[in-house]
Amino acid sequence: MSEWQTYNLKDVTTKIGSGSTPTGGSGAYKAEGISLIRSQNVLDYKFTDDGLAFIDDDQAYALRNVIVEPNDVLLNITGDSVARCCGAPIDWLPARVNQHVAILRSNPAVMHNKFLKYALLASKEELLILSEIGGTRNALTKGMLEDFEIQLPPLPEQKAIASVLSSLDDKIDLLHRQNKILEAMAETLFRQWFIEDAKEDWEECELSDFGQIVCGKTPSKSNANYFGNDIPFLKIPDMHGKVFIAKTTDNLSQLGALSQAKKMVPKNSICVSCIATVGLVSITDCDLQTNQQINSIIPNESKFLYYLYEVMLDMYEDLHNLASGGTATLNLNTGDFSKIKIAKPDDVTLLQFNNAATPLFSKIRFNDSQIQTLEQLRDTLLPKLMSGEVRVQYQTEEIA
Repeated sequence: MSEWQTYNLKDVTTKIGSGSTPTGGSGAYKAEGISLIRSQNVLDYKFTDDGLAFIDDDQAYALRNVIVEPNDVLLNITGDSVARCCGAPIDWLPARVNQHVAILRSNPAVMHNKFLKYALLASKEELLILSEIGGTRNALTKGMLEDFEIQLPPLPEQKAIASVLSSLDDKIDLLHRQNKILEAMAETLFRQWFIEDAKEDWEECELSDFGQIVCGKTPSKSNANYFGNDIPFLKIPDMHGKVFIAKTTDNLSQLGALSQAKKMVPKNSICVSCIATVGLVSITDCDLQTNQQINSIIPNESKFLYYLYEVMLDMYEDLHNLASGGTATLNLNTGDFSKIKIAKPDDVTLLQFNNAATPLFSKIRFNDSQIQTLEQLRDTLLPKLMSGEVRVQYQTEEIA
């Protein structure tokens, strides 16, 4: 690493800065227009358009000092998501950022933009520690970022390192896109079979008629022995964008799971978020437990699985209406959830739909497994490449 040099970010970037929220807050957002990127849109490695806000030309002009350019890197600088980082979303430009997101623009003469992104991701622990200094809420100030040190190899090696990591990210992104197509195909089948061609003689039944309803629970946090690495413990953040749940951020020990054994949810059950963030739906791909914000359906018969999954997705607005109850926090209790009435198609139709949908969902499961393998490889390589422990071959660029 003798040729690697240490720089402050301010010396290798042409811009470090964050924006603001238009006057009026969320009430000032528009149905369409110029994208306003907020912290919820910036995930590690990738951008998500979930909850993307829009502003009009006048609001955008007021934020003209934080115009997002194609090669920019976006970094969350406040709150629980501080230090999450991704590249600028080409598909959603033109865009601005609010006060919780910083734009970092590399100087292309000395630093490759993708190398900057991966360097920040590799430095996440350092950034998190830095964000805890001097305030009650985690925050990274402009000064902190300007003075943050980064090690740079020669530009050709930066590009080679970024190429290795980007190739993995591109494959991961491709598999995610394939899954979105497969999900859309399954939804189309569902709507054709059970909405457009619905039969009037199908009876309405309560959800509890399709299977056992389980409301999750969190074991006592006063007993540290209840938590470990044995049983996945599902919470709402684990459900975002996931059809199948194979792993979770938090886990219980065998002792913790046994302390509430009746809360065990087996593989091929449907989990639905019912408090605060209502209407997320996932299928368990392993035995697990959930917290109290999630109700699960353990189907009586396998032919119900994908039908119930699609029904719950289709009921997003209905679930929100049921959970409103006049309170500030949405809450759909287990009793009301169990009594939700849905159509119960005849057995032949359910079996035919299940046979048609199974190959689609099986492919999604397979893709998920590949994504997990690729992410593990990328996460293993990232610190080794960014520290110079693992080197890549590259050609020195010739000066014309």
